[in-house]
Amino acid sequence: MVFESVLLKSELLERDVKIDMYLPTQVHDPAEMSLLLINDGQDLPKMPFTDMLDELYAQQKIKPLFCVGIHCGADRKMEYGIASQADYLGRGAKAGAYTSFIFDELLPFLRSQYNVPQFKEKSFAGFSLGGLMAMDIVWNHPQEFSKVGVFSGSFWWRQKAYEDGYTDEADRIMHNQVREGVAAPWLKFFFQTGLLDEKLDRNNNGIIDSIDDVLDLIAALKKKGYSDEAIRYLEMTDGKHDVTTWAKAFPEFLEWGWGNDV
Repeated sequence: MVFESVLLKSELLERDVKIDMYLPTQVHDPAEMSLLLINDGQDLPKMPFTDMLDELYAQQKIKPLFCVGIHCGADRKMEYGIASQADYLGRGAKAGAYTSFIFDELLPFLRSQYNVPQFKEKSFAGFSLGGLMAMDIVWNHPQEFSKVGVFSGSFWWRQKAYEDGYTDEADRIMHNQVREGVAAPWLKFFFQTGLLDEKLDRNNNGIIDSIDDVLDLIAALKKKGYSDEAIRYLEMTDGKHDVTTWAKAFPEFLEWGWGNDV
């Protein structure tokens, strides 16, 4: 595995975006290589991601996978979110620009820089708010992607404040998108939560909101026709909202999506 890092000048985001590339070495045909984009790429070295990949490759547990960590900017809560709609506080207002950055700047750079006109498949992953952004991009551009991985996803992202009459049924933005959208049957979903993700329980049902929100999203996906085989849900009893937890879960995601027995 080879690691490379660049600063990509983005006109759309009006900043330099640090991009970390984790390149597989045993690739005989570049067209057979899959691509995994990862939001909050600045968290990957803390795992450490390089060691994780080296171990999985050494044990021949995963197929060659080109992983790209996209570092967030100082305006993270504006660049990550739902592209079509900001939340009730106006956060995520630049999510549309971030989505355009992925398609119009990042992917063309990767294809030209590494001489890969076409990847075998493309997938997206992210942590917390970066996971919400990954889900939004994949759901709304299914012709471009095959899988999404969301770790402690911010699916509470809402269009109305609690004190202004919020309801689960009407105001969670990602859930609304799934309910109102058209299912692409080839998409596959990996969701991770932890029992220690948070303490909030807005409906007082004894289940923390982050788990409730993911389970409700999975239920919405199943109503769209997605089977149990298309959705992997990993609930970790000791899981917290932190990099340590996501580092424990990520190998399972990689083997689920690109394992040698897949």
